[in-house]
Amino acid sequence: MRNVWVIAEREYKHYFISPVAYAVAFMILLIIGIIFYASIASLMVSGQGQAPGIDVVLAPLTTLLLFTTPGITMRTLSEEQRSGTLELLLTAPVRDWEVVVGKWLGAMLFILTLLAVTWFYPIVLHQIVRPGIDQGVLVSGYLGIVLFSSATVAIGVMTSSFFSNQIAAFFATLGILLALWMISYPAQMMGNTGGEVLRYLDMAEHFYSTFMRGIIDLKDIVYFVSVTAVALFLGSVTVETRRWR
Repeated sequence: MRNVWVIAEREYKHYFISPVAYAVAFMILLIIGIIFYASIASLMVSGQGQAPGIDVVLAPLTTLLLFTTPGITMRTLSEEQRSGTLELLLTAPVRDWEVVVGKWLGAMLFILTLLAVTWFYPIVLHQIVRPGIDQGVLVSGYLGIVLFSSATVAIGVMTSSFFSNQIAAFFATLGILLALWMISYPAQMMGNTGGEVLRYLDMAEHFYSTFMRGIIDLKDIVYFVSVTAVALFLGSVTVETRRWR
C-alpha cells in the first residue's frame, strides 16, 4: 500500500498546480454559491414559502460533479501515456493495480477536499433556518455524494487508461457517466426484467431515491462500491496489457 499512497500523494499535489483543477473547483463553488444565495435571497425578499433544505446544495453539487469529474480524471493515465512516463512508471517496482488505485485515490482526495469546502453552505443554512436543517439528510446526502464520486472517478481513471489523448478521455468518460445517469429512461419501453436491470444500473436511482431522502440503503452502497471496484479492475487490466506490448 506504500506505493499506492506515494502515487496518490503525487497525484493529489499535482492538482494544486493544475489550472484545470482550479477552474473546476472555482466553477463548482461559484455555481453552488449563486444557487444558494438566490434561494436565501428569494426567501428573505418574499417572506413567504418554505425555507430551503439541504437539497439546495446537494442536488446541484451532484449534477456539477457528474459533468466536471471527467475534467479532473482525464489526464490521470492518458497524459502518462502521451508523455511516455507510464512506461517508466511500469518499469519501477510497482504493480499495475497500484498505479491505477493510486491515481484514483489522488483524484478522490482532491474531490474530498472540494466537498469539505462546500460544507460552508450547510453550516450557514443551519444557522439561518429554524430549527435547523435535517442532519440525517445532510449526512446521508454527503455520504451518497462521496460514494457517487468514488464510482465516477474510478470510471474516469479507467477511461483515461484507454486513451493517450486527454480530450478523448474527457468526452468518453462524460459519455459513460451520462449513459449510467440516464440509463433507466428507456425502462418503460421494455419488459419487467429489462426495466429492472436498467433501473438497477442507473446511478440517479441509487442516489435520489435514498441518499437524498435521508435513507442509507446497503443495496446502494454495494452498487457504488461495485462500480468502483469493476472500473478500477478494468483500468488495471488495461495498464497490464500496455506493459506487455
